[in-house]
Amino acid sequence: MGHGHDHDVTATGRHRAALAGALAVSVAIFAVEVVGALVTGSLALFADAGHVLADAGGVALALGATVLAARPATDRRTFGWARAEILAAAVNGLVLAGMSVYVFVEGVRRLIEPSEVEPGGMALFGVIGLAGNLVGVALLWRARNASLNMRGAFLEVATDAATSVGVLVAAGVIAATDFTRADAIVSVLIGLIIAPRAVRLLREAVNVLLEATPAGIDLDRIRRHITDLEHVLDVHDLHVHAVTSGLPVLTAHVVVRDECFQDGRAPQLLDALQACVAGHFDVAHSTFQLEPAGHTDHEHPSHP
Repeated sequence: MGHGHDHDVTATGRHRAALAGALAVSVAIFAVEVVGALVTGSLALFADAGHVLADAGGVALALGATVLAARPATDRRTFGWARAEILAAAVNGLVLAGMSVYVFVEGVRRLIEPSEVEPGGMALFGVIGLAGNLVGVALLWRARNASLNMRGAFLEVATDAATSVGVLVAAGVIAATDFTRADAIVSVLIGLIIAPRAVRLLREAVNVLLEATPAGIDLDRIRRHITDLEHVLDVHDLHVHAVTSGLPVLTAHVVVRDECFQDGRAPQLLDALQACVAGHFDVAHSTFQLEPAGHTDHEHPSHP
């Protein structure tokens, strides 16, 4: 018997320009590092270019998802394409996971069969790659926690920066000691750094897709706030889930005094309920079913 709406622009959509800038930087880095790999014969630079290409694909996917998410709602898709952002975040998590496995396996292979590289050129192109990645990190820094999608894009660019640092460290060690296995050791370490971040991103994306209660929202506190309102007797069938990052949705059945349906007080009570969850819990989209006492007895079995 009531609802509030505020889902015109998603959290990721508000930072579309930063995503576009990061994508342009990633494409430029990819081109430079491919040239560097061909000039120096460095497998590390070529692998880093592959990482950048994978991450550029993830950023492009995130950017495309924001375009879809901005499309208006329809009768068939009542929240529009907002959930596309979470699907993109899940794919980004899978890309990061695959990247960590690749880096680890390739690093082990190089420990067994080290490759000859030209450390001077490797370092030069590594510096160029690092500088570009830092520009991407700067573009996405302020927006990194705006949504799962933005976090995924930020982690991918930050991962590229870490990989570039690894290239520079390996180049320095090889130049100083001729220890070519340094490249493999750094690669394995980078793979171990990427893996837990990928798992965390995937876990949070899956929670949204499974409509789990968003992090930071306490259903018991919401229940107490609602039942503390005047004329409210009980609340049940209380659900909160997120359509996408920054867009929580709440539904609940609220048992109120019978006289609220007789004296015209129900609309004011709906306003109070929506103001309560919006003001205390930042839930702008809410739907409440007001019920008289005893209505629960002949409802379908429901959640608490």
